[in-house]
Amino acid sequence: MYLSNMYKRLKEEIDSVRERDPAARSGLEILLTYSGLHAVVIYRIAHRLYINNFKTTARALSQLGKFLTGIEIHPAAKIGKGLFIDHGAGVVIGETAEIGDNCLLYQGATLGGTGKGKGKRHPTLGNNVMVGCGAKVLGPFKVGDNAKIAANAVVLDAVPANATAVGVPARIVRRNGVRVNDLDQIHIPDPVSQELCRQRARIEQLEAEIESLKKEKGE
Repeated sequence: MYLSNMYKRLKEEIDSVRERDPAARSGLEILLTYSGLHAVVIYRIAHRLYINNFKTTARALSQLGKFLTGIEIHPAAKIGKGLFIDHGAGVVIGETAEIGDNCLLYQGATLGGTGKGKGKRHPTLGNNVMVGCGAKVLGPFKVGDNAKIAANAVVLDAVPANATAVGVPARIVRRNGVRVNDLDQIHIPDPVSQELCRQRARIEQLEAEIESLKKEKGE
């Protein structure tokens, strides 16, 4: 029965890849060459070990999977059916992350935490969520069904269902297919650059005040 269920689950995973990747030519090719599929299969075994209290063995297996595929999935994470990790290198899925059915993660995506506290600290993805390459989803919040996270976005707050989030930090630009505001890929605010500009202005102000004091003292 267990082997039968494993075969059924593996077939579902392969079918999920074939449906969404136009480069996939056959089930055998996917089985032999897709590192994302390999990582998910290893995770399924490690997760079963983990929930049956073989935690050290599960962690060792997950680290072997990371070494073989470049994809790190904590065995305690909860992942639904049909997860497709495309290309996959650099993907990280944290311990308390939860992923619904038929989600898509591209290379470099991270489902991470923002602190060292106990309990829930990683995101929950609903069904049919897409996370673009290099995107970071950080914190214990929900990303709703059918949501899309753009490449390189940094998501720090909940994303509603059927919404699209872009930028650093991410903001919602579409909801239910309707544009929320103009999407400007060039002039997305950069909080680091803005802070540097504020600090530079403050330094210039302080330098002017010092020069003024020097003049008053006749230096």
